[in-house]
Amino acid sequence: MKTCPLDFVFSFVDNNNEMFLRQCYRTKNGKRHAYWALVESYRTARGPRQRVVAYLGEMDASGRLGIKEAAEGKRVRQQELFENEKPEWVEVDINRVRVEKPRSFGGAWLGLEIVRTLGLDRFFAEVIPSGREDIPWHVMALVLVLMRLTEPSSELHIAEHLFEKSALADLLGIPADKMNDDRLYRALDKLLPHKAELEVHLKKRLGELFNLDYDLLLYDITSTYFEGEAKGNPLARRGYSRDHRGDCKQVTIALVVDKNGIPLAYEVFEGNRHDSTTVEEIVELVEDRYGKADRIWAMDRGMASKGNMEFLKEENRRYILGTPKNMLKKFELELLSGDWREVHEGLEVKLCASPEGDETFILCRSSQRREKEKAMHKRFEQRIEKGLEKIASGCSKRRYKTSVIERRVGRLLERNSRAAGLFDIKVKENGGRAEIKWKKRDAWFDWAILSEGCYMLRTNITNWSAEDLWKAYIQLTEAEAAFRIHKSDLSIRPIWHQREDRVKSHIFVCFLAYVLWKTLAQLCRRAGLGDEPRRVFDEIGAIQLVDVVFPTKTGKKIRRRCITSPSKHQSILLDRLGFMLLKTTKKYEL
Repeated sequence: MKTCPLDFVFSFVDNNNEMFLRQCYRTKNGKRHAYWALVESYRTARGPRQRVVAYLGEMDASGRLGIKEAAEGKRVRQQELFENEKPEWVEVDINRVRVEKPRSFGGAWLGLEIVRTLGLDRFFAEVIPSGREDIPWHVMALVLVLMRLTEPSSELHIAEHLFEKSALADLLGIPADKMNDDRLYRALDKLLPHKAELEVHLKKRLGELFNLDYDLLLYDITSTYFEGEAKGNPLARRGYSRDHRGDCKQVTIALVVDKNGIPLAYEVFEGNRHDSTTVEEIVELVEDRYGKADRIWAMDRGMASKGNMEFLKEENRRYILGTPKNMLKKFELELLSGDWREVHEGLEVKLCASPEGDETFILCRSSQRREKEKAMHKRFEQRIEKGLEKIASGCSKRRYKTSVIERRVGRLLERNSRAAGLFDIKVKENGGRAEIKWKKRDAWFDWAILSEGCYMLRTNITNWSAEDLWKAYIQLTEAEAAFRIHKSDLSIRPIWHQREDRVKSHIFVCFLAYVLWKTLAQLCRRAGLGDEPRRVFDEIGAIQLVDVVFPTKTGKKIRRRCITSPSKHQSILLDRLGFMLLKTTKKYEL
């Protein structure tokens, strides 16, 4: 065990602000307990304010005297607190030494280190004004973001269960009895109005930290659903659900990231908003906020509507877009020719000029994708054939109207649309009975064999090779990975809030937690720790904060707060990341 010594208190006396001791009280198990806090009084533009520097627990007279001297600016060390009186020695009953209140420390501490690296703590303190509240709102905002990163859950569950199991109370100086769901909800309301300012701050800070140029922007959309009717939220609508929850109302989230997955901006739209209708709004938002730089937009085929193509071409915006597969038919001759270039094993590309000459199409052929599509076609073919045989068997046993059989066939083909074009099906009446016959189209087989594993991109960039264009577009997987992290690690779904502003605030907190996540990923990459921040976060998160109780022979109990010693592996990770665990308590002056 390594203790958190009282020496850290003295690091706060470097300024000229007045500091003093304050006695606080807390009722536990029906008994009233007194403890001491070191408080600093300082001046702001809005008048004098006070903040708790550290909670010192129960202290005797000599301990209070030493702290008082330190607060008055006397640079003394812990062993010098007793220079005018003899040290008090006590005998400890080692058989009754115990550890109490283990709290998760490593994850919260690491998250707070990243917050300080990004300057989020200073930003929150500047833009969220403090009033007469017991806990400043900018500190509560940090609680929301750090809990979303470490233990994502509802505000109520955080207040009633998770916060007391976390070391955030010690790191941020928040007494556990001051935490409640109402404070968390109100902190959400205080945070949301600063969304645009915060996105600009993060873009600048992340660019400085990791030398980002934001020359390639990746745009994608997902959805997340509600628990409840959300009747008071006009954004909550039923639409295409990426979570396969068509029974629930949802909102649509549009996210812009760079080629490393670093988020630049996001917006929340109605749950039934089609992807293609958001492009113009998002592009103009980014240009208004960050200027019309010579950037490239990469989007999937759902965005490639005719109107969006015209909009992107209006001011010579550069783009790389996915293209619907039915356009492959126009390039059948190019698919048959042999002038393909291999990007890597199993993937080939080639450039094709558009008929109008103002665009370039990139044909891509993947062996892995070919095997996947071939298996899918085979599976759907078998399903349709089995279904048709079942319908034909029913027609031979009972009299059906042709209209009834046609509807059954239509539903069968709809459920298995991947191979629907393979079958030529005829339903006719024969002797008062419906009769069904079918055969397979050879032309469909030929085209399937030729096009399986192929897809196509389009761009107005003229001076790039096919390999470079494909590599730029494939970075769109970073946006997809961002959504996976939001939904798995950060638990953005389901949304329990019902009000529109609270829903937007919830998504904003998830966005900020994702920024911390990607910052850790970049730090790991820069430190040579690979691309798995989850493993690093879990390893450091295993470090705990505990209270060690030493019962004495006189009946008194000595309580010391300790951080568990990092293992060898944890120490290596901390050293590579450039964080020093034993200095944590000296850094958080909120």
